[in-house]
Amino acid sequence: MRAPPLLLLLATCAPPSGAAVVPTPPGWEPASDAPWCPYKVLSEGPEAGGGRLCFRSPARGFRCQAPGCVTLVSAGGSLRAHVLRNRSVLLQWRLAPAEARRVRVFALNCSWRGTYTRFPCDRVLLGASCRDYLLPDVHDSVRYRLCLQPLRAELAATQPELAECVEFTAEPAAMQEIVVAMTAVGGSICVMLVVICLLVAYITENLMHPTFRRPSLRRQS
Repeated sequence: MRAPPLLLLLATCAPPSGAAVVPTPPGWEPASDAPWCPYKVLSEGPEAGGGRLCFRSPARGFRCQAPGCVTLVSAGGSLRAHVLRNRSVLLQWRLAPAEARRVRVFALNCSWRGTYTRFPCDRVLLGASCRDYLLPDVHDSVRYRLCLQPLRAELAATQPELAECVEFTAEPAAMQEIVVAMTAVGGSICVMLVVICLLVAYITENLMHPTFRRPSLRRQS
C-alpha cells in the first residue's frame, strides 16, 4: 500500500532511514537542524477541505511559569500540555531516538466534551521534525482531550501506533482577574479595618474618658 501524498510531503522534513541521524537532544525541544515545523489543519464538518500546508517555528526555550501557566502530562509521560492564561495551549512531546527515526507524521486529534456526547475539533497533521504545536483560542470551562499519534508512512493507514492523550479545562480569564482583584481589595480592606480600630481605640482612650484635675484645697488663714 502506497502512503498518501500528504504523508510523503510532510516526511521530507525527516531524515531517510539509512542516513546518519544526529541523536535527539535531551529535553523537549527539537533538534537544532529543524528550524521549521510543517503542519496541516484538517477542519471538521461538511465543508471540511484538505487544508493547506503551513510552517511554524518551534517554541525554543519555553518555560511554564505559574500562575500564568499550568502543565499537564499524559499517562505515558511523552506529551505535555501547557495551558496558558491567554486561552491558548502549547503542546510539547518527545520520542526516543530509535522511535523518532521511524516516524514520518504526527496526527493530533482534538475533541471536547459536551453535556451528553463528545464533539471533534480540527485534526492536525505535523511533520516528523515537529516537537511542539500551539493550539490557540480554546474555550473557557470546556473539557478538552488532545491525543498525539505518531504514524509511520508505510503503516499509516493500516496499523497506527498508540496515541498519548492529555485532558484539560481552560480556566476563564475573567475569573482569574476577579480573583486577583478580590485579593487586592481584601488586602486594602484589612488595612482599613486596622486603621479604624486604632482610631477608635485612640478616641475611646483620650476623648471619651478625659482626665479631670482635682480642685486644690486653699489654706485657711
